Amino acid sequence: MTALGALFAPRAIAVLGASATPGKLGAAMVDSLASFPGPVMKVNSGRPDPDRGFLPTVGEAAAAHGITPDLVVSCIPAAVTADALREAAAVGARAALVCAGGFAEAGSDGLLHQKALTEVVRDTGIRILGPNTSGFLVPHRRLTASFVPGAPDLEPGSVAVVAASGGVNHALAFALAEAGVGLRLGVGLGNSLDVTQGDVLDHLAEDDGVRAVALHVETAAEGRRLTEAVRRLTDRVPVVALVVGRSDIGDFARSHTGALATSWRVTRTALRQAGAVLVDDERDLVDAVTALSRVRLPAHPRAGVGLVTAQAGAGLLLTDDLRSRGIQLPPLVERTVKELRELLPALTYLNNPVDTGRPSPTITQIVERVSEDPGIDVTAVYGLLEPTTVDLPAALTAARTATPLVAVVGGPVEQARRTRRELGDAGIPCAATPASGSAMVRALVEDAAARARLGATVVTSSDAPTVPPLGPVDEHTAKSVLADLGIHTPVRRVCADPAEAHAALDDLGGPVVVKILDAGILHRTEVGGVQIGIPTPHDLDENMDR
Repeated sequence: MTALGALFAPRAIAVLGASATPGKLGAAMVDSLASFPGPVMKVNSGRPDPDRGFLPTVGEAAAAHGITPDLVVSCIPAAVTADALREAAAVGARAALVCAGGFAEAGSDGLLHQKALTEVVRDTGIRILGPNTSGFLVPHRRLTASFVPGAPDLEPGSVAVVAASGGVNHALAFALAEAGVGLRLGVGLGNSLDVTQGDVLDHLAEDDGVRAVALHVETAAEGRRLTEAVRRLTDRVPVVALVVGRSDIGDFARSHTGALATSWRVTRTALRQAGAVLVDDERDLVDAVTALSRVRLPAHPRAGVGLVTAQAGAGLLLTDDLRSRGIQLPPLVERTVKELRELLPALTYLNNPVDTGRPSPTITQIVERVSEDPGIDVTAVYGLLEPTTVDLPAALTAARTATPLVAVVGGPVEQARRTRRELGDAGIPCAATPASGSAMVRALVEDAAARARLGATVVTSSDAPTVPPLGPVDEHTAKSVLADLGIHTPVRRVCADPAEAHAALDDLGGPVVVKILDAGILHRTEVGGVQIGIPTPHDLDENMDR
């Protein structure tokens, strides 16, 4: 059992403040836990009713059930929470979920209540999730420690949500369900008094059932602890991060969880450095983890995308969005174009994107040919459902592609929803709109690039310095020192002649930045010593001759 096993995989649960009165938090929590396969003990010190199963203390409840609860769910006021959890820990409880508000986010008295909880953690070793959260969800264990209506109906799956906010945790869980994606674990941290995002990510790193993680960050008080946890996790599964705080929301954030909003740019940069895929809103977050839970590309610094579209207008939207964000849609080689000419009528566009004019009966072969092109690493397909012309889902699932496939399917609402679920079940991420399809493709490409950055080894001499040498040093030496200190720097190659430069361009893929390597030149741009955006061997030769 992991360090958080008592929290997320308990054998028995006790609810403090359990109630039979509809509308009360304790009643909603007991109802949500009704499907849990182990004992759920109802504890109410103010109104015990043994005949109806409500006992006054955790100790008496444990004795009545013949088992100590691993997890205590606290639905009682902030002022009495610390004492109640101290008593529960003394009985043997090892974890607690504290749902109530009124702690650090509430001001001076709340700070005292939160300090008292911190002392309970220090003195007893009990792990506390919260306070001030709507809880967590573990559908595959039939564990819904949440008072939010509808949460018990969420289906199990392979995506985990780790959110600063309990509300965002549930919002993302429901949005994923709408996208046909089940939940492995959904956690709202609340005030993060004890259990932090880093703790939950480390727990997920040991869970083979997780395929992708959605991370929502409001404050990065953990700093290095968070980024190190992300780095460890991305070795095995992708992490997609949404960071709040690009505008001044400090007062609102403080009232929410008692913490200041983080530095948006710094946190995003640190998470990207750790290997996370960054998104700008919750819609892209859902699309990204939906795709990454089904497909993960091999590490690649600049994966190429092949696009097949049965409707030119939608294909233009996809192409424009991808290219505007730096995603490559490389031209197809002549062999591929020749094969496509044999499958498609004249006047269709054949050089990426490939426009079939409308859904074509040959779309399976078209997708296969595009995926086999040497410049393509992932293939995307857009089509409206036109069953009288082609069975699009069957055509795509029948394709034996050389690359992973992403689909974007439009059509009548229910029919399109069924198609997206059918393709998703077949391992093909499927979006409803060009914008969502672009978000899926970008996530795959950016995750591959992140792992290429993290996995790249910089070739240095055997006597590379471990501390900065005295005097001026060139950029490569300086970055080697940073690498020795564990600080990632852009992938680079040191080249002694044009042949080595061409080999480096071929290895790295364009476009690249070309710089003079000379410790004696402090301002290289002033002497033409920095050239950016060099995409081809011809451009490389031109810029090296300057």
